[in-house]
Amino acid sequence: GVRPVSTPRLVDGRVLWLQGLPEEGGRLAIATTGAGGGRRILTAAPFNARSRVHEYGGGAYAAAGDTIWFSNHADNLVLAITGDAEPVALTSDSRQRHADFELDARHRRLIAVREDHGAGEPRNTLVALALDGSGATTLAEGADFYASARVSPEGRRVAWLSWNHPQMPWQGTELWLAAFADDGSLIHASRRAGGPAESLCQPVWAPDGKLYVVSDRSGWWNLYRLEVDGLVPVCPMPAEFGMPQWVFGQSSYGFAGPDEIIATCRENAISRLLRIDTRSGIATTIPTPFEDIVELRVAGGVAVVEAGTPTMPTCIAQVLLADGAVTVLARSAEELPDGADLSVPRAVSYPSASGRTAHAFHYPPRNAGFRVPDDERPPLIVIGHGGPTGMASNTLKLATQFWTSRGFAVLDVNYGGSTGFGRKYRELLSGQWGVVDVEDCVAGARWLVAQGLADADRLAIRGGSAGGYTTLAALAFHDVFKAGASYYGVGDLRALDAETHKFESRYNNDLLAPFPERERLYDERSPINAADRLSCPVIFFQGLDDKVV
Repeated sequence: GVRPVSTPRLVDGRVLWLQGLPEEGGRLAIATTGAGGGRRILTAAPFNARSRVHEYGGGAYAAAGDTIWFSNHADNLVLAITGDAEPVALTSDSRQRHADFELDARHRRLIAVREDHGAGEPRNTLVALALDGSGATTLAEGADFYASARVSPEGRRVAWLSWNHPQMPWQGTELWLAAFADDGSLIHASRRAGGPAESLCQPVWAPDGKLYVVSDRSGWWNLYRLEVDGLVPVCPMPAEFGMPQWVFGQSSYGFAGPDEIIATCRENAISRLLRIDTRSGIATTIPTPFEDIVELRVAGGVAVVEAGTPTMPTCIAQVLLADGAVTVLARSAEELPDGADLSVPRAVSYPSASGRTAHAFHYPPRNAGFRVPDDERPPLIVIGHGGPTGMASNTLKLATQFWTSRGFAVLDVNYGGSTGFGRKYRELLSGQWGVVDVEDCVAGARWLVAQGLADADRLAIRGGSAGGYTTLAALAFHDVFKAGASYYGVGDLRALDAETHKFESRYNNDLLAPFPERERLYDERSPINAADRLSCPVIFFQGLDDKVV
């Protein structure tokens, strides 16, 4: 079976990660390597290390020494576990959610993003939780959202990110810097970079006390160093060192020495691991088998990654920086199909509407026990990812292999608006959701048909969440596909705008247009209003507790 692994951490030479346990109701346990290289669970049932800040969570745990702090999903309390002792609660109000933990050892507290679901709209602040459970102190407030508080190596300064409606964090954020007063409050707080048209993410302190951050001011999420007169590029290149901040705690780089960064970047949605000299700006590739590196942590001559390859599902792996040797510590799936039956994807680019070029991963059908007649073209499933500011990767997915081993081709589309291709490509969906994404999926199917790689009479489309909306819009407004599957997809854009949560409550202003000023556009692009045009089978899957769709 599949047991998801994610969110690695390196703590005093020990590797931690989140381990999904389907046999225990899908709870997320914090795990580490055990004796003999096995897995050891550190948080026993019923504890579930999952945050619900922004609904999507992330950044649900932190650790130092033999203590782990985490957000418990059932009651939203922040718990501390030291060794084998019983958990101790640092918070007591279940209406307050916390994420993105950062230890402030000098003041014996844990800094976190708090989202208070008391009266009215949820209120987001930056708080400090006393390690002895004696209470919390508000450090920063007033902005709509906060993230990524990071304490400097000497413990006297802190950096963080904030942003306000209507921006999403991949559109515009601000980098703030402050000093700690003797009592732990913040003094001399100032905005040092960013604004409504610059997305900043992942502030990281270098060993020498310099602050680094990822910015897309060049059109690509690249590494920068904060100097007195502003941000200075470290190694400019047309590649993405960041990802959309849908969840907290993302990490794509870290310091292996005073002047050496280990980082992962994406070019055309495919990852590379880099060694960067911060003095010269020269980047060299560290060869690894991984083409999809989701997260990276660095310490003590080692990088730990959450990553995958076209023939290996997501895993937690250790990379020795001296020689690039890779050791897999945990896999999301142990039992894999025979290699002869695996369909290895190829990255493709193809023409779409309005002269655009779209991108995708194409999986041909493959089954060693069956040979397709020369005159037969395979049925095709087109996949639209979620977000819509998400990304299709080429990591092995057993759900995709299920279809390719049964004679289907699959096209996993990175339509305009996807991550991994720079800010300009990411902004193609601005005002065009339900148009550009749909056109790119339709164009991909037609392109494969023209290439002789798919049967025009057997084309299907599927997607989840935003990809479910793309699926329904493609079926309602085009006649290319013969079947579809919507997984918790959006059908009514008015309802989405009225019922969504705080984090995404202004997102439609960019994806579509302001509501209600442009309510007619919402109606025109809602598949529910074109249900009579559906002329093919569609299957729907929907969660009753879904607060997003």
